Amino acid sequence: MQLGLFSMPLHHPDRDYLTVLKEDQEAVILGDELGFAEAWIGEHFSTAPEGITSPFVFLASVIERTRNIRLGTGVINLPQQHPAIVAGLAAMFDQLSEGRLMFGIGPGGLPSDFELFKRTDAAERPKMMAESIDMILKIWGQDPPYEIKGDYWDITLKDAVWPALGVGRMAKPYQKPHPPIAASIMSPFSSSARRAAERGWIPISANFIPAGNVASHWQVYAETCARAGRPADPSIWRVARSILVTDSDARAEDYVNDPDGVFHFYFTYLLTLLKAGGALALFKTDPEMPDEAVTVEGAIAEMVIAGTPETVLDKLTAFRAAVGDFGTLLMTGHDWDDADLWRRSMALLATEVVPRMGDGGAGRATA
Repeated sequence: MQLGLFSMPLHHPDRDYLTVLKEDQEAVILGDELGFAEAWIGEHFSTAPEGITSPFVFLASVIERTRNIRLGTGVINLPQQHPAIVAGLAAMFDQLSEGRLMFGIGPGGLPSDFELFKRTDAAERPKMMAESIDMILKIWGQDPPYEIKGDYWDITLKDAVWPALGVGRMAKPYQKPHPPIAASIMSPFSSSARRAAERGWIPISANFIPAGNVASHWQVYAETCARAGRPADPSIWRVARSILVTDSDARAEDYVNDPDGVFHFYFTYLLTLLKAGGALALFKTDPEMPDEAVTVEGAIAEMVIAGTPETVLDKLTAFRAAVGDFGTLLMTGHDWDDADLWRRSMALLATEVVPRMGDGGAGRATA
């Protein structure tokens, strides 16, 4: 098993913006030093807690400060940007990082961003995402002239093309034919898992969902692959979890259950957004569970794995047995209100937990 980092990120809105950006940089750099295989960074435009507006810009700031860790967009919300812009940015980043880009894409997930970009039609966003990635791949796969027409965008570049000067030619990625593409998956029995399997994309199961939902993702992915007549390789499956490794179970319990602490704010924030978006099903351990039974405390109990290395190892082993085999465990990045605690947690997870997880985890995670 490999180990990675998945960070939305999500910080308390009262914290200084530059300070948390530097902490997020430090987490990626530390992950590289500890042998984390990859780091995924989210994209949001209109919320203070999730303040990274461009994963490309943020991750470019750590290219020269890291050596091996692969750098993933987690995710670029394709309906919110022109495909040609995304194609150009992703290609340049892949060149600058010499092929370390992992290209995570999605339809968007933040109500305020939907309003900001006028993308409030939930049925349209997946269609826009599909059209956008197809256009991006066509841009990467050919030289000008470009004449790529769709329902939402029209990419035409044929008159102002001078091949001898390179004018009209768009940037291509370092990796051939293109960087690996990944999709974040949240809903139980998600259509996103089916789409990822159909397109050969990497599936990433979110951390803020119950184990049963996570298990359903691979079920859909594997069934879709079987219908296409090809095997589903669980080693490509990424699964994210909120994990805190401490020197004592009592320390972990006190920190996790602090009503004014990081985890309470994190799940209060998410629960509020899910209620507003009519998506409380993401938090439910049973689809028949009434909305009023969904609580922050219940979410923490179900979705946070915390304790000593031994306790966390036991809980992760049980979790993996419940959801099925997967190739990469993604530790969720949380607010570093206690930076030393979180640095030690990352170190203990990398050196004391993941190497002992059995099949595929006999050695330390490597990039």
